[in-house]
Order: sequence, then C-alpha cells, then structure tokens
Amino acid sequence: MDPIRWLVYGFIRTFFGVVCRVDSSDIKKIPNSGPLIVYSNHTGSIEVPLVFVYLQPRPLTGWAKIETWNNALKGWLFDLWGAIPLRRGEADMEAIRKAIDCLNDGMILGISPEGTRSRNGHLQKAHPGIVTLALHSHAPLLPLAHWGSEKFSTNMKKFKRTDFIIRVGEPVKLQLDGMKLDRNTRQQIVDELMYKLAVIMPEEYRGEYADLSKATTQFISEISIPV
Repeated sequence: MDPIRWLVYGFIRTFFGVVCRVDSSDIKKIPNSGPLIVYSNHTGSIEVPLVFVYLQPRPLTGWAKIETWNNALKGWLFDLWGAIPLRRGEADMEAIRKAIDCLNDGMILGISPEGTRSRNGHLQKAHPGIVTLALHSHAPLLPLAHWGSEKFSTNMKKFKRTDFIIRVGEPVKLQLDGMKLDRNTRQQIVDELMYKLAVIMPEEYRGEYADLSKATTQFISEISIPV
C-alpha cells in the first residue's frame, strides 16, 4: 500500500473508531484471495470508507455514481480507492467492462444492488445489474449487510457514538444451466440474492424483503470458498 493511501486509511479507521463502535468480527469470513462480488445494502456515506478500510489488505474496487467526481475531495478519495465511475440510468458498458476486468484480476468488487441509498436503512427493491456482472465474470457472490450508519448524522449532532454492525452471509453462485434470461428472470435472480442479504439483517431493516417466506433459490446455490 502506498504511503498516502496508508495514511488516509489510518485516519479513517482512527476517526470512525472514535465516533463509532464498529463490529467487524464477520469480516474474517471473507476470502483472502480470488475474485468476489460483495453486494450490500446502501444506507448512507460512511459505510463506503468503513467497509473499504476493514476489508484491507484485499484489493478491492466498486462502482460509484459519476456525479461523485463533481466534488474535488470526494473525487480524489474515490480515485484513491480505485472506484469505477458509473453513469446511472443507462447501460454503462464501460463501467461494466472495467468491473469485469477487476474481477478477472482477482479483486473484490463491491456493489449495492439497490442503486441508491435508503435514508431509513430499510432494504429497497434491487436492480438486476449485478446479474450481468456475475454472468460475465463467473465470480461468486457474497452478501454483506451493515446497519447503524443511517443514525450517524443525528448521533454526531448529539455527540453520541454510532453502533455500526457488519454481518457477512454465505457465498453463492448462479445456477442457470445455459438458459436465456429475460427481464423477469433477471429480477427474480437479484431478488433471490437480496433475500440472502435480508436474512442476515435485523427484521426491522429488511424492508422490501421482509417476508422471508417469499425467498426462493431457483437460480442460486450456496458454495464453499476457502478463507
């Protein structure tokens, strides 16, 4: 790790260690090598630096909306983290190609299938872009849930520490047997993935995926990955 990145990551870890109580014990479940799509919920801004820092020293990247680079400081930070600019609302093939290249190089790719942050911390309906990544990269997928960051701003104003919890589920892979996918099937696949995320979250955060009785596993199966 270069000195600048080391200093930035050290500052982030120290700062959030003071203003938050971070439970990152589940991070040890994440494999130390090999391509991996880590998908998670999106509740605010602090989970991005926190997850990036606590996943070190694994090489990782992720998509970020291209508007992020309109802010000089955020753009510099996201360049430091190796984030991939994404044009939302369209099929950004350049961003998809770069993500697949990173996975082929053995990196972790972080993605939030909801597409936009949930202000109350509840899961929203996911978009199926993650299915395209999994199909073209053949990388396994791993659900990572976190909660608590939706309370960060309020807690900071009250000089109160925020409990930030990270939980990691079981890795899965797609099982499609060569079938062609239409829009409905892609949505079913991402919904199956999101139920795998919901099950490791407290009930009050499951939102759109609260009814676990609706969960199916027609197109995904759990696998074992050495850590």
